[in-house]
Amino acid sequence: MSPVIFGNVDIAMLSLYAFFLFFIGLVVYLNRESRREGYPLEDEMTGRLHSTKVWDLGRPKEFRLPHGHGVVNPKTARDDRNLKATKAWGSYGSPYVPTGNPLVDGIGPAAYAQRAKRPDLDFEGHPRIVPLRTVEELSVDTRDSDPRGYTMYGSDGLAAGVVTEIWIDKSDRLIRYLETELPNGRHVLVPMTMVLVKPRKAAVQTDSISAAQFADVPVTGSPTMVTLDEEERIVAYFGGGYLYSSPSRQEPLL
Repeated sequence: MSPVIFGNVDIAMLSLYAFFLFFIGLVVYLNRESRREGYPLEDEMTGRLHSTKVWDLGRPKEFRLPHGHGVVNPKTARDDRNLKATKAWGSYGSPYVPTGNPLVDGIGPAAYAQRAKRPDLDFEGHPRIVPLRTVEELSVDTRDSDPRGYTMYGSDGLAAGVVTEIWIDKSDRLIRYLETELPNGRHVLVPMTMVLVKPRKAAVQTDSISAAQFADVPVTGSPTMVTLDEEERIVAYFGGGYLYSSPSRQEPLL
């Protein structure tokens, strides 16, 4: 038996009460911590913010960005876009149906996040993804084909433009994009992971979008730099093409 402290209270009973208090405190703490990021929630139908007064007692989580880019608080940095889409039917869980150009409006597989209007940086604080012409110490291996000068074809087999430059990742030593000049003079970046290089035909082809849809590919604001936000939109445009580039891709196979 445990020693009696006073009356019917002994050490075992105090230990049990102490455990209960600790467990209740742990539940409160974990619920507060779990709501420091991504809250408050939005109602799917009305967009109204759900109240979190019961548990939202903790200080908002902050992320200190490297290279002096300040502090980001995900709780206040909410997505404020007005989607050009409508629900297929008026109930919770129903999918969105595009009402405009889904590749540009960011619907479904073409969805993108609103990222920083600055380039991705390497450990030294320099832009990580740049044109190959700006990096003297790097070049295309002589055993590989150099796609510069190759014709870029769309998923429909029609010519979209000519590859004029290679954009590389200086940190990972990878080709990230192929800069393509369109007939109207615009320069767009095409993700390397979504093209097939055909050296014998001096051609590069993407199976994502058609040649005509290259005209609406998001462009960079600088000829030697691409921001995180621009990358997000470019990759989303080509990614969405696997569903939205033609009506046939939106239909069932059987």
